[in-house]
Amino acid sequence: MLIGKLIRQGIRVKSLYVGSMGGLAAAKREECDIAGVHLMDPATGEYNRSLATDTLSLVPGYGRMQGIVHRRDDWRFEGKRPHEAVMVALREADCVMVNRNAGSGTRIVIDKLLGKHRPAGHGTQTKSHNAVAAAVSQRRADWGVAIDTVAKQYGLGFIPLQEEQYDFIVPTPRLQRPAVCAFRALLENAQTREELAVLGFRMLHDATI
Repeated sequence: MLIGKLIRQGIRVKSLYVGSMGGLAAAKREECDIAGVHLMDPATGEYNRSLATDTLSLVPGYGRMQGIVHRRDDWRFEGKRPHEAVMVALREADCVMVNRNAGSGTRIVIDKLLGKHRPAGHGTQTKSHNAVAAAVSQRRADWGVAIDTVAKQYGLGFIPLQEEQYDFIVPTPRLQRPAVCAFRALLENAQTREELAVLGFRMLHDATI
């Protein structure tokens, strides 16, 4: 939605799915203008704040819920808690997961959930939440981890895991670039924030950037 709004303003946008770690690395090398990140600091439990430095600026984004997505008619997941669902998935040999790419914030959530377990499909990695939901919806996999807004779009069942904060890292020298300013203005815009809230994202009360 945000990219579409930028394009309609006449801004050319190139978006690459490289995961939070890949985006952060690209921002450090000044190979991008904006990197979306959701990386939790294990020491504090806070998302993204520790990533800000003298050369990297943190632009606040929005909250979202991560969880297990599955088809609504699947008895192995419907009505179960996260660890109950995982135990069933591990026990059923024909229950196939779709994983996320290493270096993504979601992969960190998955690795924490699974521990040392490697269920069927663990080696199948996708680069976006939509790809996970599509694989489950199309029966190429039975479950995966994605955000609740995507689960709703695909009509999938959803078992909440944890709330996270999705923010944006910008190389500080690029903060005043016109396209970056336009993006920051979008995030501050009341109508945009209302549209994001309608989609299911949790908006910060203080939008100051």
